[in-house]
This record gives sequence, C-alpha cells and structure tokens, in this order.
Amino acid sequence: MTLTLKTLKRSTALAALGLCSFKGFSQILTSGFYPDQGKLTIATSYTYKQSDDFWAGSNKRPGNPAGLGEITSDIFNLYAEYGITDKISIDVNIPYIKNTSGTGQKDPVLDDNEISGVQDLNIFAKFKIFEKSGDGFGRFNLGFATGIGLPLSDYEGEGVLSIGNEATSYNFDFIAQYELPMNLFIELQGGSSVRDSDEFNIPSTLSYGAKIGYFHKYFYVHAELDFQDSVDGLDIGTPEFMAAGGPAILPETEVDFTSLGFSAYVPIYKDHWGVSAGYTTTLDGRNFSNESSFSFGVIYQNLFHKKTEE
Repeated sequence: MTLTLKTLKRSTALAALGLCSFKGFSQILTSGFYPDQGKLTIATSYTYKQSDDFWAGSNKRPGNPAGLGEITSDIFNLYAEYGITDKISIDVNIPYIKNTSGTGQKDPVLDDNEISGVQDLNIFAKFKIFEKSGDGFGRFNLGFATGIGLPLSDYEGEGVLSIGNEATSYNFDFIAQYELPMNLFIELQGGSSVRDSDEFNIPSTLSYGAKIGYFHKYFYVHAELDFQDSVDGLDIGTPEFMAAGGPAILPETEVDFTSLGFSAYVPIYKDHWGVSAGYTTTLDGRNFSNESSFSFGVIYQNLFHKKTEE
C-alpha cells in the first residue's frame, strides 16, 4: 500500500508519541494523534534526569533533603500503542528507574544511596469522540483517555530516593487538538489522577498541558508546558510534616509543579523506524525537585491491518 503524503506526515506525528512515553513530571501520557486501526507503535527510550535543589513548600533550597546532594536518575522505558479502531487505541507504558544520591549519603528511610527497580505499569484507553476536518480548515478533534497505574515491583514509596508512590493510580484526561492546514498543531489537555495506597494518604492531583508543534514526513517537533496541582497535602519541613513522619511520609506531601519540554522525532527507515530526543525542565514547584532531563529513543511502527477498498 502506497501512503499518501498526508498519511506519511501523520504517521510521523503518531510515531513521535513514543518520544513522550515517559514523562518524569506530568501524569498526562497521551496525545491528540490517533492511530489507524491495526497501527502498532513500540518505543524504547533512555532518560537521564538530575536535580540539584528542591522546593520545601514554596521555598527553594539548595541540594536535596537528607543531604543527598544532586540526585540523578537513569530511566529505561518501554512504550506501546495500538489502534483497536480508528477512534479507539490502547497505550501501555513501563519504566525501569534507578535513583542515585550525589553525595553517597544514604536515604534516611530506605537506608541506601541507590534505589532501582521496575516502577508502574500504566495502561490507557484513548477515545476520539468528535472530529471535524475540511479543505482550508484543517482538522479538529476532541477525545478523552482513562487509565490505571499499577506498581509492578515491591518498591518502597517513602523516602527521598523512592522510584514511585507505591500506589494504584486512576487517571482521566480530556484532549483537544487542532491541526492547521500547514501541519502546525495546537493541543490542550486536562485531567485528574486519584492515588490509592494501603500505606499513605496520597493527595489527588489535577494536571493541565498545552503543546504547539509541527509535523512533516521528514521530522516532528513540539514544545510543551505542563502543570500539576495537588488538591491538598503537607509541606516539607513544617511541624505537621515532621509530626507525621518526616521523610517517611513524603508521598503525602502537596506536589505542584510547572515544567517546560521540547521534543523532536526523525524517521530513519521508511515510515517504520525513527529516533527521538527530548529535554524537560522544571520552571516552578512546591515540594518538588528542581529537575532537568534529557531523553533519547528508538521508535518502531507498522500497520498490521489494511482496510479493504470499497
């Protein structure tokens, strides 16, 4: 089957979703591009993340809690997306994370200066509920995604170096995207995440995001601004935080942040294989590390179901 130029351009944009398959900041893991029925995308990526200071409450402080200095993270991620129909797709995401203390000082709760393991299995179902397109108009679509995150290993949720919250998360996002005729696109997302834990009372969060980007059959780029707001929670360093357990109760803090990211994707073999790169940094936060990350990935996609021509 020979792909049209427009299909090739959208194929590049769909493959580019794999470069966002792990977001160390936001809970939003989906995009406004929808795969055709039978389209499979698989992405593997490596992310290097570092944080040299943090916000205790809304006050920015040097270093990290417990004298751990600059904390670095090595993140290996596996992501897959499959189009069940042209309007329904499934996303699956699994990260392996290693967090390391910069000073060699041990985490006071976890009693180690390096914590690693498989984190959570995230599964999303994405639904396109409305689309309008036309010559000179472009394309507008509206959809929503719902998903669940499940811890895959017996990691500990407390402590500064923990790889996760040790909680089941229930996530819901609305997605609106407008593609201009010249292949520019604007995307808005908003949603919520509720965390269920046997160990902690983890605050629910609201997440918002905005993207602006450009896709072509030869490359894809976008810039993204993400926000997270916790609905409640403790502030690090306050008497209430220390009385509740200090570092052992970190999952119960109010975690807010604003982050800015840039991503790019280039196909290298027809429309099947490509490479990606990304950079994300924190602009502001509350009970959150001042993080920056660089990501690199390899992405594969193929169409395993061809529509019959009428």
